[in-house]
Amino acid sequence: MGAERPTSPVNSHNEWDPLEEVIVGRLEGMTIPSDHPVVSCNIPPWAARLQKLAAGLQYPRMLVEPAQEELEQFVALLQSLDITVRRPDEVHHGRRFGTPDWSSRGFGSSCPRDSMLVIGDEIIETPMAWPCRYFETHPYRTILKDYFRRGARWTAAPRPQLTDALFETDFRVPGPDEPMRYILTEFEPVFDAADFVRAGRDLFVTRSNVTNGMGIEWLRRHLEPAYRIHEIESRCRTPMHIDTTFIPLAPGKVLVNPEYVDVDRLPEVLRSWDVLIAPEPTPPDGRLLKVTSLCGKWLSMNVLMVDEKRVIAERHHTGMLRALERWGFEPIPCDLLHYAPFAGSFHCATLDVRRRGECASYFP
Repeated sequence: MGAERPTSPVNSHNEWDPLEEVIVGRLEGMTIPSDHPVVSCNIPPWAARLQKLAAGLQYPRMLVEPAQEELEQFVALLQSLDITVRRPDEVHHGRRFGTPDWSSRGFGSSCPRDSMLVIGDEIIETPMAWPCRYFETHPYRTILKDYFRRGARWTAAPRPQLTDALFETDFRVPGPDEPMRYILTEFEPVFDAADFVRAGRDLFVTRSNVTNGMGIEWLRRHLEPAYRIHEIESRCRTPMHIDTTFIPLAPGKVLVNPEYVDVDRLPEVLRSWDVLIAPEPTPPDGRLLKVTSLCGKWLSMNVLMVDEKRVIAERHHTGMLRALERWGFEPIPCDLLHYAPFAGSFHCATLDVRRRGECASYFP
């Protein structure tokens, strides 16, 4: 008979219970994503042109330094709120790697939210569709092994092949009046963790250009019958990651993107919830940020809940700060505007590993 498993240091069931421990990404050693249709189809056209020219090179200091300064201030803010912060190992992501079918250089460790999904006491490594992100969880292995030894469950979804069969030949982004289409086929399960958000026994997901139907079904079967997964329809023509589209902020309150979400077509379980419509984002100052961002304009929604009331939000987005106050939250302004070239903001840059609370159902 085996020894009793210790109490897990991993415990996170939703987006809003009091935050106690979090993993924050790193910028050291980051490499501009290697050229691939699944990468270029999902980033703004001007950024895609630059990305193709610079693919595989290290990010220039003029982008790294301001983002690094803001990131360290964010870490200091979290620690001042008595939140334990863990960081991945420093890795040079420019090294080439591959499988028998393809080779690539890496990307980085800026967004732990993408490659790992926390469900209760379990961390799931996700099967990512970008070849340059194939080994992205490796810099986190020191942390993952520590959590496992201390009682956490650690799972890895099936490693994808990422052959040409996964990607639609001659894919073209659909126009505003065309039926939705995705670059991914249903050849094998792939998904990014950042296409899911959690509300206790219920998860919400957007199908996207990095998450296919087979990936959603894999996670559904892995988690059922304890959990339900609901799909959020997105009107975005280049969908990637739910946390600029739909993000639960507290029990009964969800923030939605009015450009991407038709409120009348939300899942039936949300009928009893308050749907908060995100205000129009404030455009960033400076042409460089507009050209180098790997994200769309709705990063204003990419907030991190400290608890049901306190929320860390970008200082630049004053409209969002005012709206959060109006809805009864207590925003904590912080700078992370220069993180956009590294694929995110507060929610993307973090993985909430432990929140003080238990798994509950917030829906009938």
